Amino acid sequence: MRTKLKITEGIFPMPVLMVATYNEDGSVNVMNAAWGTMQERDTVALNLTETHKTVQNIKARGAFTVSIADAAHMVEADYFGVESGNKVGDKFARSGLTASKAEAVDAPVINEFPICLECKFIEYQNNEYGCGVIGKVVNVTADESVMVDGKIDMSKVNAIAFDPYTHGYYKVTERVGEAFRDGLKLKK
Repeated sequence: MRTKLKITEGIFPMPVLMVATYNEDGSVNVMNAAWGTMQERDTVALNLTETHKTVQNIKARGAFTVSIADAAHMVEADYFGVESGNKVGDKFARSGLTASKAEAVDAPVINEFPICLECKFIEYQNNEYGCGVIGKVVNVTADESVMVDGKIDMSKVNAIAFDPYTHGYYKVTERVGEAFRDGLKLKK
């Protein structure tokens, strides 16, 4: 038997993405965005409304970065979601994290987050089925601490995922299979 739930945003896990931009004065702004995904291999889609300071900054600068939040910085990641850049100008400074300029776009890289996608702003979509920022990934960097033999080791990233059912965060750490290989066992 199945139980009917009073929820519509039931996809789990949802990534915890840190979207970083520069404000007008050059200071760093970061927001927590669980509503984001890869639209194509090199295209990011973020479901964000135009009222977000981050969206205003993206449109003004034509760029943003998307970092994967990790368990070690869960408190800071959550803070970036509960505090508005429209209300608190020094939101990033309050976090205690540090940033450096991205190599390929006019946006900051949050140094403490292990993986960062540098994105060029393509367009803002707003229609009856949602709204959001579309960006082209032009560079991806990873901290050396999460690399093994030149590749990212996701067990070292300790990425966190958002649980929309209970509003919790969970670590994504253990590899359980081989994509595009394990299912071949069932092919005839």
